[in-house]
Amino acid sequence: MRPPGIPDLSGKVCLVAGASRGVGRGIARALGEAGATVVVTARSSETGARTDQRMEALEDTAREVDLAGGRGHHYLCDHTREPEVDAMVRWVLRRFGRIDVAVSSVWGGNEGYDGVRYPDGATWGTAFWRRGLGPLRHNLETGPLAGLILARAVAPAMVSAKGGLLVLVSFGTDDYLGDLFYDLAKAATNRLAFAMAAELKPYGVTALALAPGLVRTERVLEAGMGGEAGESPLYAGRALAALAGDPAVASRAGRVLHAADLAQAYGFTDEDGSRPERYRAGDGV
Repeated sequence: MRPPGIPDLSGKVCLVAGASRGVGRGIARALGEAGATVVVTARSSETGARTDQRMEALEDTAREVDLAGGRGHHYLCDHTREPEVDAMVRWVLRRFGRIDVAVSSVWGGNEGYDGVRYPDGATWGTAFWRRGLGPLRHNLETGPLAGLILARAVAPAMVSAKGGLLVLVSFGTDDYLGDLFYDLAKAATNRLAFAMAAELKPYGVTALALAPGLVRTERVLEAGMGGEAGESPLYAGRALAALAGDPAVASRAGRVLHAADLAQAYGFTDEDGSRPERYRAGDGV
């Protein structure tokens, strides 16, 4: 039995990039709750390398999709490499015939972060003039650029089908987020969703950005910050599932949609039955 506010997506083929952990895994699991076929992709695998030598693996997410009630499939892919993404999308289309929903939850900006410092020695909010530009390039490459690479690979099939939902996982940028490199990457992702929506609208394809709040990801819990994070990864996942099942989702194209606002609109809750309110950067943590 599906949780309240979760639609029946049993006829949908969904692709979730960056799904080995965090919000990506939560999205995949929620789509599984809705009964969808879910292809999960990432770099961390039981049979290969794992990002930051972490324990989470892509295959775990596919199994969670199955346990939630969907049909999970996995594909190892580095989303910063265009040929790998193109090959992955071709495989999905050959195997399943279409892609109804594509989500980019790829984000490498926290790689090497030990809970205090980034690999370049900076802490969160270190003044931009005291940092080299290497981390910014990495944030852009593993955030908005990875989203664009996925969108370019998926868009032709959606345009041909005259329908589809393309979602970039981001963060609200109405307020300054406290770190210039992070803020710029998320603002670029939001603008990318806005621009793609304008170009895809004539073809019946909807693009938008999804903004979770502070999420209890694996990294957050390990850093001892779980008490400060009000949402589980499943909260954003259920927001995505609700959007995927909404026949009027095109009316939301190009916008940055907050998981908490969508919970109010669609009636779903977080994993524990709560409904966390929207996080606002200006309010502090």
